[in-house]
Order: sequence, then structure tokens, then C-alpha cells
Amino acid sequence: MTQITAGLTSIMWWPLAAGLAALLIAAIIAGLLAARRRRAQRTAIPVAHTGYLRNLPSFRAVVRARRRRLAIALAAFTLAGLAAAGLAGRPAERHVESERLATRDIVLCLDVSGSMISYDSEILGKFSQLAENFSGERIALVMWNNTSRTLFPLTDDYAMVKEELSNAAKVLDVDLAALTTGTPQTQQLLDLLAGTTALPGTSASLIGDGLANCVLAFDLSDQERSRSIIFATDNDLQGTPVYQLAEAATFAQERNIRVIGLFSPTAEGGSTKQRADFTEAITSRGGLVFDTGSPEAVDSIIDDVTSQQAAELDASPNVVITDHPERLAPVLLIGLVGGLALLGWWRL
Repeated sequence: MTQITAGLTSIMWWPLAAGLAALLIAAIIAGLLAARRRRAQRTAIPVAHTGYLRNLPSFRAVVRARRRRLAIALAAFTLAGLAAAGLAGRPAERHVESERLATRDIVLCLDVSGSMISYDSEILGKFSQLAENFSGERIALVMWNNTSRTLFPLTDDYAMVKEELSNAAKVLDVDLAALTTGTPQTQQLLDLLAGTTALPGTSASLIGDGLANCVLAFDLSDQERSRSIIFATDNDLQGTPVYQLAEAATFAQERNIRVIGLFSPTAEGGSTKQRADFTEAITSRGGLVFDTGSPEAVDSIIDDVTSQQAAELDASPNVVITDHPERLAPVLLIGLVGGLALLGWWRL
């Protein structure tokens, strides 16, 4: 987003001009009244023996103090008048905003089957590293086992993304063999994984279905956007999926979605054949595959995602006007209170 700020301006110019004119007229009238008073003093009846009074130091001090208070009161009222005129003109900041919205969408697609739980916390750490290096992209996280759950949909709220990834990493950092029923840690894990094991029977880690559900996590299908899936799994299929992995990868390719595989060689899965099948299904359809343990994986994925062409949508310029009366209201209050206080003090 680019933003041009014009600074503090007045929405209406005529109240300020009218206020200045009123102050000028008041100054002219005050001058005329002072001249008239001087003429009246020249035609007044003289009183004898008043020179002594006017020459008294105490009298002169009173006169000087009075003149100072009147001058300060006049300045305070003048300041208040200027502030009132400024407020009538509605002081505000005018911003002309032109937004250019990056259109990269990234779905983080995480296998949370039993064979992957012990490794998912580390993978979520890599997801966090990826998110920290993105700017403007929308990110979503979909977790799956035999069904899928969207932890958060596509969003550019990176504070929320960081918090959700961190919380999920903490919950998944467990030893499944040591968990016991009814403990807070077990309940937190069940709450996080709710919706990922909805199918009855022994089916688990339905790889192709997981990828297909991640493909369906993208919205705005009528817009030209750069779309990527970062797909983390050990490819240890346990059951009969609706989509085979190759079919799901083809489904993603047909929708112009690039799949970047993060292969995790777990204790249960990750055999040579599973790795080869995973790599073939992804790379033969234009994707990339990395090992989760590869130190270059994060940097390579970031380079690949950011190198893709990101379309930009030109939004119409938007004029935003923000009123700022607080900048002149204190001046008006101080001027009025100060001037009235000085006049009241003089009368006392």
C-alpha cells in the first residue's frame, strides 16, 4: 500500500477567513474607541491637585499592572478567536491512499496422523519461519488425518498466524505413548485434532484426500492469484482414500496450484518407496519436494514462492479525512479561561 499525506488542512476555508475578518474589525473598533476616549479626556473638566496622586509609585505600579493584564487578556482572547475560527474551518488530515494488494495465497497442509504427531511440532516451527519471511501473502493452515480441519483460513493477519502456529506446536510437542486419559495435555491434543478423525474404522493418513482438501481451501477462484500448497507428510497411507496422491496432485495442477512437498521420514513411514512415490507425484506435476530435515528447505521454499509471479490489483484511490479538533480545542479553552481570569482579577 502506498500512502500520500497532505498534512493538516481546513476542510472549510471561509470560517477561518470570517474569523480573521472579525478580529480585524474588532481591532479597528477598539482603536476607534480608544481614540474617542482620548478626545473625551482632552475635553474633560480639569481637577486640581491630582498630579500628586498620579506620581505616587504605588499608583503607577497599579496602572502598569492593569495595562499588562489588559494586554495579556487581549492576547488571550485573540488567540481564542483564532482557535475558534480554526475549529469552525474543521482542521483535518487528508490522506490519499492507493492500495496494491499482493495476491499470493499459501496453504500450509499438515498431516496430523499418528505417525506424524511426534514430528509435527518441528514442522510447524518451519511453517513459522516461512510466515516470518512473507509480506502481504495470505496464509492458511489445514490439518488432516482421515478428514480435514482448517485451523485458520487464508489471512494476512500475521500476528494471529504466529500465535496459532505457536500454540499448535506446543500442543503437538507430546509423547503419544506417555499420554493418559483425562489429563489437560491429552484434552488439549484432542481439541486441536478434533475434526481430523471423523471417519469410522481404521482409516488414517489419507494422503490424497488431505491434499485435495487443501486444494479446496483456496477462495476467490474467479481471480488471477498465485497459489501454493506446502504439503507435509510421511506418505504412510493407512486406508482407502477417495483421491490417490497422484489424482490429488493432478487436481491441484488443474487449478494452477503449485504443490511444494515436505517429506518427513518417520519411524512408521518414509520408506524408500514412499519417498519415491511422493516425489514422483509432486515433481511430475510441476512441484518441488524437500525433506523436513533439510537445512535449506525453508530458504528454498521462500525463494520458490516469492519468485512466482504475484498479480497485483489496482484499487481506486481512497481519500481519507481524519478530523483533528483536539489540536485547537485546548488553545480555545486556554485563551477563554485565561482572558476571563485576567479580567476577573482586574475587577477584583
